Amino acid sequence: MKFRRKSEPTPEVGTEPSEPAVEATSAASEPAEPRTDGPFDESQVAGDGVQRVDLGSLLIAPSEGRELRLQVDEASGTVQAVMLAGQDGALEIQAFAAPRNGDLWGTVRPQIQADIAGRGGQAEEREGRFGTELMCQVPVKKPDGSVGLQPSRIIGINGDRWMLRASLLGRPALQPDSAQDWEDALGQVVVRRGAVAMPVGEPLPAILPDQARRVQ
Repeated sequence: MKFRRKSEPTPEVGTEPSEPAVEATSAASEPAEPRTDGPFDESQVAGDGVQRVDLGSLLIAPSEGRELRLQVDEASGTVQAVMLAGQDGALEIQAFAAPRNGDLWGTVRPQIQADIAGRGGQAEEREGRFGTELMCQVPVKKPDGSVGLQPSRIIGINGDRWMLRASLLGRPALQPDSAQDWEDALGQVVVRRGAVAMPVGEPLPAILPDQARRVQ
């Protein structure tokens, strides 16, 4: 695994995903068979035999044709974003502390919509494989200085004292009905909540694996 450091703000629960800034490729094992009944809590996968990259709060199974990329803060060395990236799109993943048996996604979804609307974009609800998700169009500045719209899909999944937020970019955002392969990759994610008390909505910390190697 390798990574590139870059100083970027940490994505909040109610904000759009950041641009990919780090590259980290896992080649520790062959891709796991797609599992369609996740994402999982760590307690649900003990002894299942699937090899995963351990990022602390997130355990990521290899996904065929996709690289695992980590965005790392230059000053603190902390992992700020976890992303699976492929030729046709990307999946950014972040876990947050949530109340037991609560619906944090139902609470933050209107906040995300309001934030996007405040920036001149739009976010419409749609029912997908994991429940209610957001189809978003957000204004972004292009390299030539012009402004365009970046499409994304934001999916929220409530777990056992955690919420997983996934942001899809590229083809899986533009063609949600033909993005089963990306949804299968999301369905293989495992969340490790831990027993430490945390405020609701606080990001669960991800860590840089020992085998990670910085890319110059």
